[in-house]
Amino acid sequence: MSKTPVTAVFDIGKTNKKFFLFDEDLNVVFSTYTRLDPLPDEDDFPSEPLGPLCEWMLQTFKEALKSEEFQLKKLNFSCHGASLVHTDAAGNPTTPLYDYLKPFPEDLLSRFYEENGGKMNFCRATSSPPLAMLNSGLQLYFIKYAKPELFRKIKHSFHFPQFLSFLFTGEKVSDYTSIGCHTGLWDYEANDYHEWVDREGIRPLLPPIVPGNTLLKTKPELGNIPCGIGVHDSSSALLPYLKQETEPFALLSTGTWAITINPFNKTKLTKKELKRDCLHFLSIKGVPIKISRLFIGEEHKHQIDELYAHFNLPLGTYKKLKFELEIYEKVARQKQKRVRFQYLNPSLFDMEQAEANDWSVFPEFTEAYYTFIHELTELQVASIQLVTQNAPVNRLFVDGGFNANDIFVEMLRLKLPEMTIIPSDFPNGSALGAAMLASMN
Repeated sequence: MSKTPVTAVFDIGKTNKKFFLFDEDLNVVFSTYTRLDPLPDEDDFPSEPLGPLCEWMLQTFKEALKSEEFQLKKLNFSCHGASLVHTDAAGNPTTPLYDYLKPFPEDLLSRFYEENGGKMNFCRATSSPPLAMLNSGLQLYFIKYAKPELFRKIKHSFHFPQFLSFLFTGEKVSDYTSIGCHTGLWDYEANDYHEWVDREGIRPLLPPIVPGNTLLKTKPELGNIPCGIGVHDSSSALLPYLKQETEPFALLSTGTWAITINPFNKTKLTKKELKRDCLHFLSIKGVPIKISRLFIGEEHKHQIDELYAHFNLPLGTYKKLKFELEIYEKVARQKQKRVRFQYLNPSLFDMEQAEANDWSVFPEFTEAYYTFIHELTELQVASIQLVTQNAPVNRLFVDGGFNANDIFVEMLRLKLPEMTIIPSDFPNGSALGAAMLASMN
């Protein structure tokens, strides 16, 4: 019996680590996933469990190689950004994979901005809002001055997707989608690394940049299979739409973050936009793409836990709700803000929020949940408009976890009447994009 030729993709999120096999029509024919507990770093802050992750990936891939049903023809990776893996000369990690939520010493951060022309000038030059550890390039500055003994051991610094490619191929490369993802490394005016990278002696640690559709080969013991260099997940999620669509559109890619991407917006960043978490990504070819971000996945998780506890309801209750216009109109008439956000800052958008959550003012869960989503989507609409107001589009695709949330999607429709809101046909968008990249050659 002949085997089905497939492209394998590891799609590594912060929560779920997934493995897909795509057939030649780019349909998923197999998938599996795992979740791994964080490991404490040397400061006792949770970090990505890099060792267990590598073991799981290699074992999963070797099992797929032995499959009697599938023949692995290509391999690629998509994963979350803002993460660097530092290795020694032998390719072994020399530091933990620091979590992007790890605190950055304030005095060190202030010194960095002072040395580089001031915070907002630097942020504008690098299209990177001031996000501390989330500006992953600054992690190298942090290690150099806060942990010099570790810095001395570093010979190579990989963006996370390219480290995974290195794990399978032994080849050291960098790609534009990771470099351009609010790292503080790239000077968008100069179209090269920012001058601080050379001043601090960082450039020699960064592998050469190659095009996003480059194919390498897996190591002989892993089958000598054509292997991609990996791609930043949000950039990857855009690729299926770019291939399918001929008219301008924007994409709202949702999960832990809601990232609005307008590939047709060529305007320069303003300082006001930067403060509102609007920035540029780089495409697989190194072309700037304007995006805005909102931390809605974590916010939703926090608020829903509070709501379930208050109303004494089981997990998953909100998923049973369907949109009802009457309930929405009732909560929309309410002038007083009811929600105190944990992770979002409405004042950045000149909006107010409640002093504290008081769920007891609601007679039941549904109205409380509608109120939360109403106030959340007010912020989401403001975030979307950051990338659409100067480059209007009439269609917005919504993919990722929130595209299945009927209340969220319908509220966006009512608040953005000038746009057609389209829940996505690409549920595994970032993995699909990585599979498409591997198939471009």
